[in-house]
Amino acid sequence: MLQSYIPFLPEGAKPINSHVAIYRHDEKIEFFTASGPIYACRESDAYGVRLAQGIIVSQTETTPAEYAKALNINRTTVYRNLDKYQQDGPLALVIDKKSNRNAYKLNGKTKRQVQTLLNKGYSLKAAAKQAGITEGCIRYAIKQGTILGKKQQDEKPQPQQRLKSASDRSTEDSNCAIGIGANREVERFLASTGKLIEATPRFTANEGVRHAGVLLALPALARVGLLEAGRKAYGALHKGFYGLQSVLLTLSFMALLRIKTPEQLKKCNPGELGIVLGLDRAPEVKTLRRKLKEMGLRHKAGTFLSSLSERWVNQDKDQIGFTYIDGHVRAYNGRQHKLPKTHVARRRLCMSATTDFWINDAKCEPLFFVTAEANDSLLSMLEKEIVPGLKKLAGEGNRVTLVFDREGWSPNSFEKWFKSDIDVITYRKGRYDPWPEEYFIEVESQVRGKAVKYLLGERSIKINEHFWLREVRRLCDDGHQTSIITTRQDIGCEQVAQRMFFRWNQENFFRYMREEYALDHLVTNNVEPADVERLVPNPEKKEKRKLINGLKRELEKLKKEYGDKAFQNDETRCPTMRGFNIANSGYKKKIFELEKEIKRSTIELKQIPDRIAVKHLMAEHEIVRLETERKMFTDGIKMICYRAETCLFNLIMPFFSRNNDEGRAFLKSVFQQPADIVPDKERRIMTVKFHTMSTPRANRALKQLCDVMNQESYVYPGTRMRLAFTAE
Repeated sequence: MLQSYIPFLPEGAKPINSHVAIYRHDEKIEFFTASGPIYACRESDAYGVRLAQGIIVSQTETTPAEYAKALNINRTTVYRNLDKYQQDGPLALVIDKKSNRNAYKLNGKTKRQVQTLLNKGYSLKAAAKQAGITEGCIRYAIKQGTILGKKQQDEKPQPQQRLKSASDRSTEDSNCAIGIGANREVERFLASTGKLIEATPRFTANEGVRHAGVLLALPALARVGLLEAGRKAYGALHKGFYGLQSVLLTLSFMALLRIKTPEQLKKCNPGELGIVLGLDRAPEVKTLRRKLKEMGLRHKAGTFLSSLSERWVNQDKDQIGFTYIDGHVRAYNGRQHKLPKTHVARRRLCMSATTDFWINDAKCEPLFFVTAEANDSLLSMLEKEIVPGLKKLAGEGNRVTLVFDREGWSPNSFEKWFKSDIDVITYRKGRYDPWPEEYFIEVESQVRGKAVKYLLGERSIKINEHFWLREVRRLCDDGHQTSIITTRQDIGCEQVAQRMFFRWNQENFFRYMREEYALDHLVTNNVEPADVERLVPNPEKKEKRKLINGLKRELEKLKKEYGDKAFQNDETRCPTMRGFNIANSGYKKKIFELEKEIKRSTIELKQIPDRIAVKHLMAEHEIVRLETERKMFTDGIKMICYRAETCLFNLIMPFFSRNNDEGRAFLKSVFQQPADIVPDKERRIMTVKFHTMSTPRANRALKQLCDVMNQESYVYPGTRMRLAFTAE
């Protein structure tokens, strides 16, 4: 093919493509086309070689990649020289030899300075700026091997360390003088005398540490604000071996490892979990509960949750554009205290319970929650707590759209919220006439990356004197029409339907949190005084209604008997109604008395107040509610862990074709995975080497996840060692 385009070529010439050939001889480079040689220069002529890149690529059908391959040079160099040639002509390729080239030189002193900076954790850009050279100069030195970057440092052969096996650790723990696994005797003694604020993490080389896989979630926990929000709210705990950091990490690791209660710590090896914490052993049950009690007495859980919510909203303001709101009922099965009752839907019973109202963002990740005083309705909590909280988070002038179910239906509230920059999307409450089928059109939307089709129709409806809403209906296959009401006029009807139906993800969130994170678990059975002035339905009015209904039933029964006797009257004996009434005078008298009693009771019913203060029904010491402080704090920890798990879930999405079904189960197994922990104090690196998983696909996903998390260069809190994850 080459000969058909370039008929005459000297011997030894090599084709670049079907139109251009290159001929090297006598330290010269010549370029040939079908018309003959078109350009020549000496190989030592740097300017001539650069000029050739501009001429050959721009004036022939040669690509920069083909040219770079033929001359064995970097393709980027060809692109850069071509760009200069096309913009400013041949003179742009001339390099002024008199210019300062020190920024491109890496002598011995500068090399040592750069290596020291990189060892301290400086980025390439920061190290280059500090040393007064270019970043490309450092990259070239790393490529040549004269400087070790972070990756090369990680791959550098480490001095052989003896890793303690599980058997070695078991023997060592059992021989501790002051208790099993308590081998940091000096620090524990100082803690017992009040001279230690908190034990600092310290790591040694260990092999096959159980639950070490949970360390992979540590950078994600830090990113969502675990330690930062904890320190901001609580500062520091009382002096002792276990401080705020160890308590926060213990509770977080417990949640990720599905250790659902402090009592389940008894089933775990405290020494193994202690290694992950950087301590000799994890806190035991009574220690952890004592620390939780101390934190509860400070009443800082609200501050803790508020700082978390503000952090998450500030990271992405768009996520608060749509917020999903729903109540979650926590049943109380104890008999020691009297708590308000409410309907528990999943049990189909009316039980003593506490209702939490959760607010999730546009991706259905938790933002915050509020606890109802006495199982108040969704509408009441929206007015008192949720709407003010969301307006504070969103900031002045930013609109928020609330998505909730029929329990929050209130046209008057919708109008008031709309004027305060709050939109709503909810189901229409009450009966409504069906629309003709020709009102509906087929629209397409996306749900979790999958195309779905809806039959939708829409119109505007007037619910108040001057307030119009938008109604969107979906026609189901069985002919049922689902009506959705919204104040949003700026989005398509398919997005309205998608956002409304996406609310079921919040139900899935509750189920996942209940089953995996023990959301309903009561961290304490303690109670606290409740509002004695809280209004409750008046039981006297309920009893009076019950009495009136009984009288009405008795009256109806008497009237029926009286009518039956009148129908069956023997006119030969009682030919007139007067005679019949005389014979059955008892019935008529009782009917008159019952009617009089019902009338009197109805008047009394109207005088009884609908609601009264609970202090009039119960002794003040009996008016209690379950303690909220510790429950709020532990639920906040679970929110953090769920968000951290979601971060990792999103990272592994490219590695699983069915990530929505398998992703979280895979992460759950990763957290339980054993690993070798090898600290290197000289290089300030702590290597976490995972053991193999059950399938090649899982191993590949774990390796990719480790590579992504290594880019975080996360330093274990309380140490100067960077975490480096590897997988077999």
